[in-house]
Amino acid sequence: MTCKILLLNISRFIARRVAFNSQHSFSRFIIRLAIAATAISVMAMILTIAFTKGFQHAIATKMYSFSGHIHVQHFEPEKSAIAEETPVKMNDSVLFILKNDPDVESVHAFATKDAILKGPESFEGLKLKGVSADYSFDRLRDFLQSGRWIHFPDSGYSNEINLSSYTANQLKLKTGDKLFTYFIQPDGSKRVRPMVVAGIFKTGIEYYDRVSALVDIRLIQRLNNWGPGEIGGYEVFIKDYTMADSVSNRIFDKLPHLWNSRSVTEIYGNIFDWLNLHDTTVVIVIIIMVLVAILNLVTCLIILLLERTQMIGLLKSLGSRDRTIQQVFLYHGALITFGGIILGNFAGLLICWLQQHYGFIKLPEETYFISTAAVQITWLQVSLVNAGTFLICFTVLLLPSFFIIRRLSPVKAITFD
Repeated sequence: MTCKILLLNISRFIARRVAFNSQHSFSRFIIRLAIAATAISVMAMILTIAFTKGFQHAIATKMYSFSGHIHVQHFEPEKSAIAEETPVKMNDSVLFILKNDPDVESVHAFATKDAILKGPESFEGLKLKGVSADYSFDRLRDFLQSGRWIHFPDSGYSNEINLSSYTANQLKLKTGDKLFTYFIQPDGSKRVRPMVVAGIFKTGIEYYDRVSALVDIRLIQRLNNWGPGEIGGYEVFIKDYTMADSVSNRIFDKLPHLWNSRSVTEIYGNIFDWLNLHDTTVVIVIIIMVLVAILNLVTCLIILLLERTQMIGLLKSLGSRDRTIQQVFLYHGALITFGGIILGNFAGLLICWLQQHYGFIKLPEETYFISTAAVQITWLQVSLVNAGTFLICFTVLLLPSFFIIRRLSPVKAITFD
């Protein structure tokens, strides 16, 4: 046992003398270069994960904030996602199922109605979304640019409307302006309602900003000749948006006949499929960065072995085992990998922190739905990047060090020039 500890100490001592030699040796330069390259690889992996997860979370949060996580409506398999709903009666049994699900946070009635809005100079076709007084406007507070959200009178219905900034610009309207809203009925007749712009919002999601506006659900009921207890469906907000599909399936199994439950990820599958494609990008970048780190370490180790060939021959002639000599260079590999991981973490997390607080990386909102790159640091994934990088790189270093050292004869190594 004492012998093994002594051999380990000797290997560590030689490795440290070579690595931290005060003289400007080529080995010292190669080690520092390898540490820097490993740090860049680790930093790139951390930034890729943080920015991708941040982007996905930011877009998903916008989608869910405006639409809820789950829609519970009348079962209509052939109906388009953008078509008006078939009315359903508010159902106490359905509400009991929804509100008593452990993952459900809140439930809100809604209905939609197609309309044409007339401004001072132009028209714009929209889908009006009717909501009730208990609607969770707190989720939308970051989207409000001017004015306020609609108010709900105790009787009748509100004549106020919340427009997107895109629609307000197209119609040349601002907060407090009046407009006329035209509704085409199923029989071809036309109804007109004067309305007032209570507030203007901007989500950055083109689907919402170009075609959506918020009104009182009682207006939709009046225009559709629905009774006060008839609605288009329920928007369900849950505690963890990543469980939307599983919670939706669980709710569907409990609902009465002719009721349906669909997650927003299913309704707007094209947007969420696009977001999920970024996971593939993350995997590709991580694989490339790991390969770069491996090639960098292997190249560095081979250079160190060649430069220290005479030292290897001398150690062999003095009776050192191949395993002891191998440990010298494995210490180099561990030093490079560990040092690169520490520096890479520091640089990557520093950039993430700066982006979170100062938002210096900007994006074209019309393309990416957000104006500033979002960052989400997942500590588990950062830990996996660090552990995976260290284990993979250190394992790969065993092969070249073992075969090269084992095949070197002491006589040829000492005379090597």
